[in-house]
Amino acid sequence: MRDALDATPYDALLLLSFGGPEGPDEVVPFLENVTRGRGIPKERLKEVGQHYFLFGGVSPINDQNRALLDALRKDFAEHGLDLPVYWGNRNWGPYLTDTLREMVADGRRRVLVLATSAYASYSGCRQYREDLAGALATLEGEGLEPPRIDKLRHYFNHPGFVEPMTEGVLRSLAELPEDVRASAHIAFTTHSIPTSAADTSGPVEGHGDGGAYVRQHLDVARLIVDAVRERTGTEHPWQLVYQSRSGAPHIPWLEPDICDHLEELHGAGVPAVVMAPIGFVSDHMEVLYDLDTEATAKAAELGLPVRRSATVGADPRFAAAIRDLVVERAATENGRDVSPCALGALGPSHDLCPAGCCPARAPKPAAAGADSPYV
Repeated sequence: MRDALDATPYDALLLLSFGGPEGPDEVVPFLENVTRGRGIPKERLKEVGQHYFLFGGVSPINDQNRALLDALRKDFAEHGLDLPVYWGNRNWGPYLTDTLREMVADGRRRVLVLATSAYASYSGCRQYREDLAGALATLEGEGLEPPRIDKLRHYFNHPGFVEPMTEGVLRSLAELPEDVRASAHIAFTTHSIPTSAADTSGPVEGHGDGGAYVRQHLDVARLIVDAVRERTGTEHPWQLVYQSRSGAPHIPWLEPDICDHLEELHGAGVPAVVMAPIGFVSDHMEVLYDLDTEATAKAAELGLPVRRSATVGADPRFAAAIRDLVVERAATENGRDVSPCALGALGPSHDLCPAGCCPARAPKPAAAGADSPYV
């Protein structure tokens, strides 16, 4: 059994996330990091920072990553997977480059990377890879020998990601008043991105009309709806909707926005809504502000009962899914046959991003997918 959990040739796992401020004095410097090179005035950053100040100037994402680190280390230890887990962020401490220096000092030579973004998009995948490449180049410029880095495949349709969210939707439905529960609508939410970025997400052969980004979310939504029907006997109406848009008004982004969607549902006589943030790994600032604050206030204004289901966070099943992905990738690197675990119609994602996958657009979006000043 121990051999089946051998991570060779890898000697470390790096949890790579976005980062966030952990006090009021850190909010504007953090946002300056996120938006560096985009010409956004400091006055606008202070305006955006008000979202953080509602929560004491602290983004919950760092504590959520600490919890995920603990869950991964616990799961690995319980299952005999001898693989140390490190953590680095793209935009705030612990910074990615500093963590990679630490890994070099510890003698790590082959590193797997888990990005806290489950879906294909420029900001949810390629930008993480670009940041990794930049950090490795920095280390090489300092005379260090950087490790070889491999990024784990997209895990949007792994059972350990889908099943906790399914249970979250079931719990939220159960919390609704009984007289509206069976007729409740499920609004699956994810981060809006420019339509141009969505259309070119994923491999080139799948580009067009939302690309892999939209298709992957729709597949997860269908999996959850089907599971809810199987467990409750009720077929709930649903739609994939978007949140957290932050780009220029003249640039087309994915729609409808969750608040507009709530107004439309209310006008159509829908009695209740469950908001299911399937596009997010944890309950970070976008979930707390855009759903728990803004969207919930809109629903209260409409007199529309709503519940917001949970993200996977540090659920033990998600930690087990990451273990499964690590062992799968190690087996592939060692030339062994593997059967990647994936639900739904799309099958497992690729290990190596093909040429032309999720290209950067010019100019880069101010905030897209996992790359947003609100996490």
